Amino acid sequence: MDVSRQDGALLLSVAVRPTLGRSIEEVLQRGIPLYFEAQATLYRPRWYWRDERLARVNRTWRLAYQPLTSSWRVSQGGALHQTVATLSEALAMASRITDWRVSDADAVTPGDKSYIEFSYRLDNSQLPRPMQIDLVSMGDWRLEVERTVRVDPGRDAP
Repeated sequence: MDVSRQDGALLLSVAVRPTLGRSIEEVLQRGIPLYFEAQATLYRPRWYWRDERLARVNRTWRLAYQPLTSSWRVSQGGALHQTVATLSEALAMASRITDWRVSDADAVTPGDKSYIEFSYRLDNSQLPRPMQIDLVSMGDWRLEVERTVRVDPGRDAP
């Protein structure tokens, strides 16, 4: 996980390596789409109250198998679609974020001890309702990554 400043923005780059359980892969092979969600929140610590939330951004990917063409389709935010040949390529696309704009760079001032909390998870709430009932007992359907990184209040990169 890397935080940088460029062109007046605070940018986050992350590469998550999710491992899917066998039951998740079986569901994907049947053509049921899965949704992955990433969220980054910028905080400024306060001694007298909860930390102040300065910014929050979300990103969602839809991963689906296309049985007629034997290909995988990854959609980001409903607007960008890309087709790849293997599940590993599709997972790599749905778990890599490069230069994600979290906030303006001036939101973090020198002397701040600001930090970004990042989370990446499988969004089970977007699965068909009958599947959601059985997921409570299945441990391999819990895919979640959480990280925290301190923001350096330096200058923009050249």
